[in-house]
Amino acid sequence: MIIEIIIIAIYSTALALIFMYALAQLNLLLNYLSAQKKDDQLPPLDVNNTSNLPIVTIQLPVYNEMYVMDRLLDNIANINYPKHKLEIQVLDDSTDETVSSTRQHIDRLKASGLDITHITRTDRSGFKAGALKAGLKIAKGEFIAIFDADFLPKSDWLLQTLPYFENEDIGVVQTRWGHLNREYSLLTRIQAFALDAHFTLEQVGRNSKGHFINFNGTAGVWRKTCILDAGNWEGDTLTEDLDLSYRAQLKNWKFKYLEDVETPAELPVVISAARSQQFRWNKGGAENFRKMLWRVLKSDNISGKTKLHGVLHLLNSTMFLNVFIVAVLSIPMLYIKNEYAHLKPYFYVMSFFVVSSVIFFICYWFMFKNIYGSGIKNFIRYIGMFFTFFTVAMGFSLHNSIAVLEGHIGKRSEFVRTPKFNINSIKDSWKGNKYLKKNVSIHVIFEGILTLYFAFGMYSAFVVGDQGGDFGLFPFHLMLFLGFGYVFFKSLTSKA
Repeated sequence: MIIEIIIIAIYSTALALIFMYALAQLNLLLNYLSAQKKDDQLPPLDVNNTSNLPIVTIQLPVYNEMYVMDRLLDNIANINYPKHKLEIQVLDDSTDETVSSTRQHIDRLKASGLDITHITRTDRSGFKAGALKAGLKIAKGEFIAIFDADFLPKSDWLLQTLPYFENEDIGVVQTRWGHLNREYSLLTRIQAFALDAHFTLEQVGRNSKGHFINFNGTAGVWRKTCILDAGNWEGDTLTEDLDLSYRAQLKNWKFKYLEDVETPAELPVVISAARSQQFRWNKGGAENFRKMLWRVLKSDNISGKTKLHGVLHLLNSTMFLNVFIVAVLSIPMLYIKNEYAHLKPYFYVMSFFVVSSVIFFICYWFMFKNIYGSGIKNFIRYIGMFFTFFTVAMGFSLHNSIAVLEGHIGKRSEFVRTPKFNINSIKDSWKGNKYLKKNVSIHVIFEGILTLYFAFGMYSAFVVGDQGGDFGLFPFHLMLFLGFGYVFFKSLTSKA
């Protein structure tokens, strides 16, 4: 019975943490809905009066971006801002032939009158954070806008974002990510669904009440003095953006999130690219939890509610670990429930996991409705998308849990870039992309084993107990079977 008690205790703790996270999401939803009643948009800058405009530096941190480099440079060259007030830094850590082709493209743009420089380093120390820090040393701008290689800001982007810096307390203005290839495949639709929740519900929900948010690594602009005051970029985590964001806000800098300013970008179209991106984000989140937890808790200048939201924000990625624990232990729990009849009332109480799912369902509906509109057709479409998203997210739970555990124990790893494809429609192909990994991770094998494990869970529903089975967990195990099966087979077949 000791083993059973241990299983029940771990299972219950993971469920309770998921429920807490769901309640936090519900609070963010209420914040989000109240924020929709406010209109605090500022008019764009007037470029006709250039004397009052600040100097802006645009930083483009890139690394081996053969497929999107030309598109990026041509897009940035079209930014509407006085040329004598704009500096562009191409922070190029590339190690392939793109260094030469990028230099040639930059030379052509220079000839057109753009102040654009090609900055290369002899090593990648600090990875993206190191490149940003190196460029900052010589940046001319009072404000620093940052775009990753797959982002395509609209020409009036600076005119829309810079007015908010009239408030001297604002250190960062972050814009919402758009998705150039949202409808390319099931994988891109799932990624867009998850990111939309973050960029509506979470960012607005936190920012509208003065809680900490994060600069998302790209599609935002920093006040240079804010970066320096917060201690500059540091490369000791894989999410340098989250790290600097928290250090800046602990220094009393304010962040402004603009839901209505969209910056389009490309989503990974191959599961190996999505896996590497997910691993970096989730491990980096756990690393920042280790780095920032006590700083947040000990801070004297933020409220208790902001501390709570900050801790849960830093624990975002750890929810994958809790979901994975609940998933794996759910099959032993099925047998324990039917073996020990006196424990059945406890299991009815613990069914509040369903309540967590209902809360997530409600929260994400408001996000979905805001983007696609309401109505019965969109609601039916949303139901399908919600359960598809949850199913595949659970399929990623092993992969992301490993990332989280590595982050929590302090295991270091290098910054692995996400391959870019320059794919916008179903007609475009990712086949032959030179940056894709050819090998299959050992994690994939375990995902295949877990697919069989949850097939056994579905079978167990028919044979446990003496009352003709127990089908309470059958839908959960079916979703897990489909989720791990999807991730497993896509990881085996999606190769260049």
